[in-house]
Amino acid sequence: MSALTALFALTTWQIAAEGPLRRLDERTGRALVGHGPERLTELLADLGNTQVALPVLGCAIVWSLLRGERRAPLAAVLAMAAVPLLVVPLKDWIARPGPLTDATGYYPSGHAATAALAYGAAALLLSPYVRRAWMMPVAAVLMTVATGIGLVLRGYHWPLDVAGSWWLCGVLLVALRVPGRRSGRRTATGSQPPK
Repeated sequence: MSALTALFALTTWQIAAEGPLRRLDERTGRALVGHGPERLTELLADLGNTQVALPVLGCAIVWSLLRGERRAPLAAVLAMAAVPLLVVPLKDWIARPGPLTDATGYYPSGHAATAALAYGAAALLLSPYVRRAWMMPVAAVLMTVATGIGLVLRGYHWPLDVAGSWWLCGVLLVALRVPGRRSGRRTATGSQPPK
């Protein structure tokens, strides 16, 4: 978690201070905008819309509740609620212009944050119930990265807008994992963990 916090702090500082990392980010972003098939990149960017990502998280929360979990779904709801509470003030404070506009409020990316938190939390909630637990986090990472790629290639965000959101939501997801989640797996002694 400390590495993610440090990455977020470094990225935010460089963007706010208009440091060399920001200049590199803007050169890279300009070079990437417009690449890739327009329909595909728009579809990928749309994965970060609340109308897409929140129902995925909602289904995972309902599934987890039906399986008897209580703390993990509540933690997921609180983490998702924290996203706009953290992202919106940062957008206002930093007031970064977007790649294709002079309008401000692009760092950090709300769509990238929504995707990272919603798909990541859904993966954490569902992974104890699938045979290959690694599949859920891999799917969440793929969905999150796909969203970020779409946002950058369509020119909706600079690359560091997306990365900053990933670092921020990574901190929230690590915190989400910490509070003693139950697992359906047996312990090394073969007994079920206490419920």
